[in-house]
Amino acid sequence: MPKLKTRKAVSKRFKVSKGKKVIGRTTGQGHFNAREDGKATRAKRSDFVLFKADAENVKKNLPYAK
Repeated sequence: MPKLKTRKAVSKRFKVSKGKKVIGRTTGQGHFNAREDGKATRAKRSDFVLFKADAENVKKNLPYAK
C-alpha cells in the first residue's frame, strides 16, 4: 500500500488538536492592521475551531492527522 500524500496547503493553515478538533487562525492578519480598532486586533490573536462539516473536509486532506 503506498503512502498517502498530505495536502500541504491545508497542513500549513490548520492543526488537529489532541481531541481531534480542527483549529485554524483568523484571517486578515497580513497588513492594513493599523487602521482597525483594538477590538478587531485582539480578536485576530485567537484561534478558532472549525465547524464539523468543514473539519471533515480538512481531515480528508490530512490523512495522518487522525
